[in-house]
Amino acid sequence: MKKEIHPQYVECTVTCACGNTFKTMSNKKEMKIDICNACHPFFTGSEKIVDSAGRVEKFKKKYNMQ
Repeated sequence: MKKEIHPQYVECTVTCACGNTFKTMSNKKEMKIDICNACHPFFTGSEKIVDSAGRVEKFKKKYNMQ
């Protein structure tokens, strides 16, 4: 590898919009994100599952497809 062309790999403080902070490694010293594992619906258990099968049935009924 060529020397002195790669960015510095430093400890990064990540701050979420919900207020959660954690540390990781990156080429930036700090990052601000909109959503994290503490507030994402998939990880918090408040996920809502959309029933797409009902839409297919409605489409078939509308156009008389069986």
